[in-house]
Amino acid sequence: MTAGAPAPIAPIRLRVWQRRRPLARAAGLRHPLTIVGLTIALAWIVVAIFAPLIAPHDPQAQTLPLLHAPYRHALLGTDELGRDVLSRTLYGARLTIPLGLLLVGVALVIGSFVGAIAGYFGGLIDGFFMRLVDLVFAFPAIILAMVTTAALGRGVQNAVIALVIVSWPSYARIVRGLVRQLNQSEYVLSARLLGSSARRALVRDVLPNVAGPVLVLATLDLGNAILLLSGLSFLGLGPQQPTPEWGLGVAEGVNYFQYWWIGTFPGLAIFTVVLAFNFLGDSLRDALDPQSSWSRGGDE
Repeated sequence: MTAGAPAPIAPIRLRVWQRRRPLARAAGLRHPLTIVGLTIALAWIVVAIFAPLIAPHDPQAQTLPLLHAPYRHALLGTDELGRDVLSRTLYGARLTIPLGLLLVGVALVIGSFVGAIAGYFGGLIDGFFMRLVDLVFAFPAIILAMVTTAALGRGVQNAVIALVIVSWPSYARIVRGLVRQLNQSEYVLSARLLGSSARRALVRDVLPNVAGPVLVLATLDLGNAILLLSGLSFLGLGPQQPTPEWGLGVAEGVNYFQYWWIGTFPGLAIFTVVLAFNFLGDSLRDALDPQSSWSRGGDE
């Protein structure tokens, strides 16, 4: 190399950065909180799938002693009807976790569609949808869900519908903001100049770039959805007896407060699932954030 030749600093830095991106994702996946959250979430998903094989008793069978403390035939005790608390807690995962996934998925689809349309086209469409979002945000989520469920009637289906109604605006607002930001990017403007239709530019150029933040929000929202669903069940607006469900189990524990095991273990189930999805959401957010230490591989 001659004395006047410039050193190839920029290409070297570029190659190092490109090599560090996969390492950053791997470092995020190896973080203790990620491992703990993923382990707990997978454990409960396995329980939900194989509950009939794991549960020692029929969750609705009233064959055990009433209000018995934990002992060898009922490891977590029995309730006021002689039902096994362990079996009802395990079977509760078969209802609570799938419903949480369902309502988050539906809210994500509706909110993302509304936010994408509002952010891309703007104007009156944007104003109409955002005022609708503001209207939903004007009420506390649990209060609006309670009112909606009370109007529709008690039951699992109506509880899910009510929670979808209160959940979709957060996705709409996030997607709308990201789409408006990306709408002025060079590659979207270039696609428009090349003759791409609005639908093609929105689907191919804009929406794939908002998938990361939306996925993080959905992961964090899973814990909140399960908590709200259990809250409606606790208030008697969700699943009804004799369905095994965690919120109902906690409500039974309140009625029989001196028998601590009835409400403690369903409450712990709710706590662990919500904690697991919060850990996963935080880990995913940090792994996708280019400014975080995880995404930089912890080198700085």
